[in-house]
Amino acid sequence: MDIINKIEKEQMKDEVADFNVGDTVKVHTRVVEGGKERIQIFAGIVIAKRGSGVNEAFTVRKISYGEGVERVFPVHTPRIAKIEVTNRGKVRRAKLHYLRDRVGKKATSVKSRES
Repeated sequence: MDIINKIEKEQMKDEVADFNVGDTVKVHTRVVEGGKERIQIFAGIVIAKRGSGVNEAFTVRKISYGEGVERVFPVHTPRIAKIEVTNRGKVRRAKLHYLRDRVGKKATSVKSRES
């Protein structure tokens, strides 16, 4: 068991942004197209977090051209350049799947909290 923990600890990132469910984030993702690498930003609300350690992941939801788009990111993947928190949200749920049923401005807004 100790060997597995050692390998997992090597795979984990040292610094991870402090964010929670309900926060609005910008996820800077490395995208490789052909031989070139660029940074693509996916901005939206964190609607879920799951797992722990190396298996930790979070789901970000945004509205793009009137259509809801969700993307699941592993926290400790090398594909993520950085996670930038733009707005802190105050929520009373661990998972915000109810935002899927909302339309318009209500689908993209969560009450904000002061840091």
